[in-house]
Amino acid sequence: MAERMLKFTTVARRTPEKRAAEERNGDFHEIYADFIDAKATEQASRCSQCGVPYCQTHCPLHNNIPDWLRMTAEGRLEEAYALSQATNSMPEVCGRICPQDRLCEGNCVIEQSGHGTVTIGSVERYLTDKAWEMGWVKPLVAAADRGQSVGIVGAGPAGLAAAEKLREQGYAVTVYDRHDRAGGLLIYGIPGFKLEKDVVERRTQRLADGGVEFKLGFEVGKDATLEDLRARHDAVLIAVGVYAARDLAVPGGGDKGVVPALDYLIASNKKTLGDDVPAYDSGELNAEGKDVVVVGGGDTAMDCVRTAIRQGATSVTCLYRRDKANMPGSLREVANAEEEGVTFEWLAAPRALSGDADAVTGVKAIRMRLGAPDASGRRSPEEIPGGDFDRPAQLVVKALGFEPENLPQAWSAPDLKTTRWGTVKADVRNQMTNLDGVFAAGDIVRGASLVVWAIKDGRDAADAMHRYLKAKAGAPALIAAE
Repeated sequence: MAERMLKFTTVARRTPEKRAAEERNGDFHEIYADFIDAKATEQASRCSQCGVPYCQTHCPLHNNIPDWLRMTAEGRLEEAYALSQATNSMPEVCGRICPQDRLCEGNCVIEQSGHGTVTIGSVERYLTDKAWEMGWVKPLVAAADRGQSVGIVGAGPAGLAAAEKLREQGYAVTVYDRHDRAGGLLIYGIPGFKLEKDVVERRTQRLADGGVEFKLGFEVGKDATLEDLRARHDAVLIAVGVYAARDLAVPGGGDKGVVPALDYLIASNKKTLGDDVPAYDSGELNAEGKDVVVVGGGDTAMDCVRTAIRQGATSVTCLYRRDKANMPGSLREVANAEEEGVTFEWLAAPRALSGDADAVTGVKAIRMRLGAPDASGRRSPEEIPGGDFDRPAQLVVKALGFEPENLPQAWSAPDLKTTRWGTVKADVRNQMTNLDGVFAAGDIVRGASLVVWAIKDGRDAADAMHRYLKAKAGAPALIAAE
């Protein structure tokens, strides 16, 4: 029987059951259970079906959230899944790792009225997991062969989203990636307690089964230049993300025991995937038995502190120079970290590292306060005189954000134009770079951002490349409803 909507006044917000901290701290499995069918339909029925769906407008993909919530409440689950995946290449991934508290759920109308937002992300995850279970996720079927090929550099969310759409449109698609598995940061940068790897692997396997060719362990600049790929394909998409770590500019920042966040997370993820990781086994990238300090306040910092807890760290401290309200990471992830035993030092910043070239032993930090707003409007942190304090640390993780690598130099492509920040310049209308037939999408264009934005950029780039390739082949340059 169909559920009546607008039940937010009588049905309380409920999220899926979460494993207790003492249980989940011992493994890397996801911490949330699945919704049961009845609970998913009940929670979806809380949607107010408002005339102006702010949840949809604040979703980068503009997913048709109110309609698939209504279908879920009515028990029309296959239709709900079909609608949710029509605008999203990886709804089960977004349902797990999107910061819904800052996007769709954070702008839910009933949240503003004090009734608690609809659990949009949990319902989205439920729908797609149900679709895989029931066989509603159809194989990727390519249209008639167009006789044109596309090369995509980067097997992360932007590259995978573009590969799916372009293959569906009949192009031969080859995805190149330096790692030995497809998925990019979905595999190597995000811990399993947020996104278990089989969730990503079934997506990449679907692409491979549909004819997308993956060339893994392939590094542009070493195994081929950008010009080589341009000669090999009719169009090329650069979707490599941003991997270069921002440095910790304090005395002692180069000491042994001070590691970039991504190196630390990749080692942990490889280990949980069963790989041989010498740097982990030696203790260099392993928190077991150590006092750990993570510097930074974004989602990557939260991934690092929660990973350290699971590796058996003696203590885990997060230093962030602003207060909790100004933290860029998801407050949900902060809450999870606090439950798991992480200590947060708000309004605190490192001044120096103790130790020597052989080992770090601690962090010398200082208390901060928020002063006048900076150029972005955020209040600038400033030191409090006499606010020095120390924290023991045998492992310090730099989670200060990411910068693009120098692609023109690394790829022997001096003509490829970049911005003053090092990101690749791409036309905002068609995502093409200054090189004919070379497009760019995702973090390498917009800077370090969210997975959902990378998916949107990849899908938009695929549409732009489709127009370009049709024009190149002499066909009308309009996208047909294919």
